[in-house]
Amino acid sequence: MSDGEDFGAALRTLARRLRRDLWTLAPTPLPPLPRPRWLRWAPHLLVFWIALGATLSNIDQIGVRYNRGIAFGVLFALVQGAAMVLALWRPVPAFWLSLLDMVVVAQLTKPWLATSAADPDTPWPWAGPSLVAHATVLLLLALRVPTRAVVVAAGLSVAAGPLMQRTVSGVAAYSSTTASAATAFVVVAVLGMMVRGLSETRTRLVAQEEITAEERARRTVLEERSRIARELHDVVAHHMSVISIQAQVAPHLVKDPPDELKENLEGIRRSALEALTELRRVLGVLRADPAEDPADETDPGTAAAPQLPQPTLDRLDTLVAGTRAAGLTVTTLETGERRALPPGVELSAYRIVQEALSNALRHAPGATVEVGIDHGPDGVRVRVTNTAPQGPVPDSPGAGHGLLGMRERAAMLGGTLQAGPVPETGGYEIRAFLPALPAPPEGGS
Repeated sequence: MSDGEDFGAALRTLARRLRRDLWTLAPTPLPPLPRPRWLRWAPHLLVFWIALGATLSNIDQIGVRYNRGIAFGVLFALVQGAAMVLALWRPVPAFWLSLLDMVVVAQLTKPWLATSAADPDTPWPWAGPSLVAHATVLLLLALRVPTRAVVVAAGLSVAAGPLMQRTVSGVAAYSSTTASAATAFVVVAVLGMMVRGLSETRTRLVAQEEITAEERARRTVLEERSRIARELHDVVAHHMSVISIQAQVAPHLVKDPPDELKENLEGIRRSALEALTELRRVLGVLRADPAEDPADETDPGTAAAPQLPQPTLDRLDTLVAGTRAAGLTVTTLETGERRALPPGVELSAYRIVQEALSNALRHAPGATVEVGIDHGPDGVRVRVTNTAPQGPVPDSPGAGHGLLGMRERAAMLGGTLQAGPVPETGGYEIRAFLPALPAPPEGGS
C-alpha cells in the first residue's frame, strides 16, 4: 500500500471516529464531585444558574438590542439556555443545538445591522450572553468526549464567527465579537481537555494502585508460604540426614549383625537419602535467588542465609530486647514446664511472636506489650497482647498479610490462631496454639 493510500485510510478512520464522537445522542451524564459530599452537585447548580442568567440576558439582547421582538428573543434565548442544561447529560446534541441557535440568530439579525437604526456598538455575530452560554456548553463537551472531537468542536465554534461576517453585505453597524469568542472557546476547550486528562490519569492511577495492592498481597502470601515451606523442609531434611547416618552406623554397633538387619538398615538409609534428595530439590525450587533476595542479618530464617541456625524460643529474650530498643515496653511471662519441642513448633512459635511484635511496632506506637508462653503437655500456647497506641499510627501498606502468615504457620502444624481487638484496653491480642505432636491424618483412627 502506497503512502497516499495509507493517508487516505487514516483520514477515513478519523472521519468515522469523529462521526461516532460528534454525531450521537448517547447520554454521558456529568458525574457529581467525589468530595466533599456537600458540594457533590455544585457544578450542576452552577450550570443551572449560568443558564438562567444567560437566558434572561439573551431575551434583552435578541429581542431589544437586535430589534427582533420579545417573542423572538424569548424563543431563541430559551433554546440557548436549554442547550446549556442539556449539556449536563447529552453534551453532543447540546453543542449542535447551541451552535445552530447562534447561527440562526446571527443570520436573522444581519438585515437590521445594515439599517440606520443599528447601534455601532452592538456585539455581533456572538452576543455576549450567547458567547457565555456556548462556552459553557463547549466546556461540558470537552470534559466528556475525546480530544479529537473537542478540537473539531472548538474549530467549528471559532470558525462560525468569521463565516458569518463574510456573509454581511453593505455597510453594517456592529462591534465584532469574533476575536473574543475565539479566545474564549480555545481557553475553555483546552481547560476541559486538561481536566479530562487529569481525571483519566487519576482513574488509571487508582486502577493501577488496586492492581499493585492485589499483586503485593498475592506476592506476600506466596513468599510467606515459600518461607514456611523452606523452614519446615529444612527441619525435616536435618532429621532425614540423621536417620541416614544412624542407619549407616547402626550395623557397626552390633557384633555380628544378621543379614536381615543389615538389609533393613540399608533400605532405611536408601529411603532416607532418596527423601533427602527430593527435599533438597524442592528447596532448590523454593529458595529465592540470593542476588534478588539478599540475606537479612536480623532474620536468620531467610533463604539467603541458610547456613545460620533456625531461631527457637531460646532466642526470645534477644527478640524482646530488640523490640524494647525500638521503643515498645515489652514484658514476658513463661509458664509451664519447658520441654523439648519439635523444631517446626519452636520455629513457628518464635516467628509468631516476632510478627506480633512487628505488628505492635507498626500499629501501636508507644503501647505496652505482654508476651506469654505457656508450655503444656499437648503443646505450646503463645499470647501477645498490646495496649492502645499512645501516638499517631503511621500508614502501613500491606496490612493484614502478617496475620495471614501466622495463621498459615499454625494451620500447617495442626494448630490454631485467633487475633482481634481487646475492647477493655483498646489494644489487640494474638493467641496461638501449636501442638507438640503432629495432627492425626485425615480418616485415621
